[in-house]
Amino acid sequence: LGSCQRLASLHLHCRCLHTTVGFLKKKTATENWWLERHLKDPFVKATKQQNYRCRSAFKLLEIDDKFHILRPGLSVLDCGAAPGAWSQVAVEKVNALGTDPSAPTGFVLGVDLMRISPLEGAVFLPEADITDPNTLRAIQSLLPAGKVDAILSDMAPNATGIKDLDHQKLISLCLGLVNLAQSILKPKGTLLCKFWDGHESRVLQNRLKEQFREVKTLKPQASRKDSSESYFLARLYKGK
Repeated sequence: LGSCQRLASLHLHCRCLHTTVGFLKKKTATENWWLERHLKDPFVKATKQQNYRCRSAFKLLEIDDKFHILRPGLSVLDCGAAPGAWSQVAVEKVNALGTDPSAPTGFVLGVDLMRISPLEGAVFLPEADITDPNTLRAIQSLLPAGKVDAILSDMAPNATGIKDLDHQKLISLCLGLVNLAQSILKPKGTLLCKFWDGHESRVLQNRLKEQFREVKTLKPQASRKDSSESYFLARLYKGK
């Protein structure tokens, strides 16, 4: 995870691990258990085979395969984009590279507090706080017509290990995205955001229901069973 401690931190929430023999020898029992699970994870193997930057790509792929939220020609904002796996999927799905000349060409903008390695077909706004008004202005200046068809968020705050506090922080980030949508999301647009289970999840769900005509709770297969993460998929934005 990223080291930033600010509430609005957007950073990598998947652990794409690179190891050495020396590293392996010094692990505790808990770390060895995590490492063994990681190395046996079929999504980790698929990540390497299909050249995605992180296993989280398969969460978005699964959701999109079922609900078709990304289509050629759409504009997408990827919040908490590092290391860029969701942006990779978005670039493919919206035809941002113009690979299919018969289909409309889309646009992908990724934002994160961390640096993000360049990705062909995507524009990145790194070291940017999504809650900062200056970031909003920068986003609007980069977007075609200043608007997006879909806001994606796999972001999370830097975990403290205190479940309720971490839950509240992430809900706050997601509520910030609902506010952001009022400025940049097109009518009938989509918002997909990760949240951690907790007592304030209903607050976020109700806010989404106020702004969108359809709200679903999803748990992709690529989300580990012991993880508290789920996703809200909000579609058909009511805004003007």
